[in-house]
Amino acid sequence: MVQHIGHTRPAAGAARALAAILVFGIAFGYVEAGVVVYLRTIYQPLRERLNPQAAPGDLFPLIRADELRAEGPEYTRRLLVELGREAATLAMLAGMAWATASCFRTFFASFVIAFGIWDTFYYVFLKLLIDWPASVWTWDILFLLPVPWVGPVIAPLIVAAAMVIAGTTVWLREAAGRPLRPRAGDWAMVVAGGIVLVTAFCWDFRNTAAGGYPNPFNWPLFAVGLAVGVAGLVRPLRRGMPRRF
Repeated sequence: MVQHIGHTRPAAGAARALAAILVFGIAFGYVEAGVVVYLRTIYQPLRERLNPQAAPGDLFPLIRADELRAEGPEYTRRLLVELGREAATLAMLAGMAWATASCFRTFFASFVIAFGIWDTFYYVFLKLLIDWPASVWTWDILFLLPVPWVGPVIAPLIVAAAMVIAGTTVWLREAAGRPLRPRAGDWAMVVAGGIVLVTAFCWDFRNTAAGGYPNPFNWPLFAVGLAVGVAGLVRPLRRGMPRRF
């Protein structure tokens, strides 16, 4: 039988790919945590001078862009470097997904698994290295592109867990020769759910970017985004189940 491009790879190949993604995600989590340790060391003196009332380890209020510019061109340059690093992070995750995938479904699965493992172990290693966050309810700066994403640590951890579960399910189905076949509507739900989740994290960006303390997290919007995104992956899974008569 001729094997078509994008056909499921053997179980052994899937196991190697998942192992590679796991190792990459854990190691990348440590690299990201290490970078944050360096950044906090660099910016802590400035934070203490601009916001002396802030407790040690508290990330809020954020240092505003105009405050960075007032400190000199080296601070503006560091901000641009950080934005470039964040973009490179996404490119690295996509590169790992591309290297381990055999079709778009497994590319998507590899990307979300790597993202989820990376994000989870980022917090694990930060806790080990600098004993932060104090709890899963501690607020964090998640991303800066295109605007600041903020939220309690528990929120990205929930998303990371959903990513790992969803991606692993796709990979295991591929390895078993029973691939999920999402339709256009399913992909639309996944994309829409992701957009709503990003919106929940960016909901308060005008306030936080202006140096304000975060307002309460928009949990209802977060829950809607998560539910819609998960439903987009559950629908093709349910279609593949045998019908009961």
